[in-house]
Amino acid sequence: MVKDIYPSFPARYWHRLDDGRVQCDLCPRFCKLHDGQRGMCFVRARERDEIVLTTYGRSSGFCIDPIEKKPLDHFYPGTSILSFGTAGCNLACKFCQNWDISKSRETDTLADEASPAQIARAAKSMGCRSVAFTYNDPVIFLEYAVDVAKECRELGVKTVAVTAGYICEEPRKEFFAHMDAANVDLKAFTERFYRDLCAGGLQTVLDTLVYIKKTTDVWLEITTLIIPGENDSDEEIDAMTSWICANLGPGVPLHFSAFHPDWRMLNKASTPPSTLSRVREIAMGNGLRYVYTGNVHDERGGSTYCHNCGERLIGRDWYLMTAWNLTEQGACSRCGTPCSGVFDPRPGDWGAKRLAVRMSDFAS
Repeated sequence: MVKDIYPSFPARYWHRLDDGRVQCDLCPRFCKLHDGQRGMCFVRARERDEIVLTTYGRSSGFCIDPIEKKPLDHFYPGTSILSFGTAGCNLACKFCQNWDISKSRETDTLADEASPAQIARAAKSMGCRSVAFTYNDPVIFLEYAVDVAKECRELGVKTVAVTAGYICEEPRKEFFAHMDAANVDLKAFTERFYRDLCAGGLQTVLDTLVYIKKTTDVWLEITTLIIPGENDSDEEIDAMTSWICANLGPGVPLHFSAFHPDWRMLNKASTPPSTLSRVREIAMGNGLRYVYTGNVHDERGGSTYCHNCGERLIGRDWYLMTAWNLTEQGACSRCGTPCSGVFDPRPGDWGAKRLAVRMSDFAS
């Protein structure tokens, strides 16, 4: 059991340099810090001769969401998930849809406090099947997320990482060893996109995807925000989805989400629904079995179908479930073909509700 709240928590994955600076080894940025400096992520900082996590135990807020909002469509469908984030990010995406949290440089954003044990108790008490680390990237608050995951596991609560996967090899091993599911944001399939629009790199994210799928039991889904003129060409979608099918397998769900102008990309138009339908067809043509459209009203693009007989297995209208045609073993009720995923014998009934949670109600 860990302490309840830490003003600054000793971080892992760093080393001292010969020139007196301290290097953070959590992600490929390798921020080299003098005393008092913060890394690019904002939340990992140097205090005296070590790196600390400055947001341990603090959050921008807690909310119960439908699991499909993460988005996860094949991980306990219909159930509720307790979601929270902190502040900061180790990427600099110009199109960030959660910029008020992920780009925050104000500790006032962290308006709530909760120990790992409090979060686990709250999720259990509120009937949540899982807890999500989301809104900003949880790899930057690895120590806090791992401690929360440990407490959740003791109570039978699952944990979900919503992440861009921009993390180094050793911390990657520790982080995903404690997760039950992940939605990884594969932002595009070119190094140009990652360099110019995210200040990051594609290969690290691909390495993370392969690591999760090949070496862990973490349930994996992928999301790509489709931005007109940036990552929506037939050629790029063909290359990306061919790579996913060949390297991760045809059963990994892929979510294509509609962009809307935000943060520092206000000059782009919103993604037309027709574009999402087009890229979905390309992905399915390359062998991916479960391809979804998001941020648009598209019941067909939001539903799950049997890849063998075409039966609609799970119907969805936004976050409302409209059909359930899976057996208790997670197979098609018509032809018996298994559907990839992690399912209870019956779906949850949380629906589209959203509920704010006060962590003070769960203080020990």
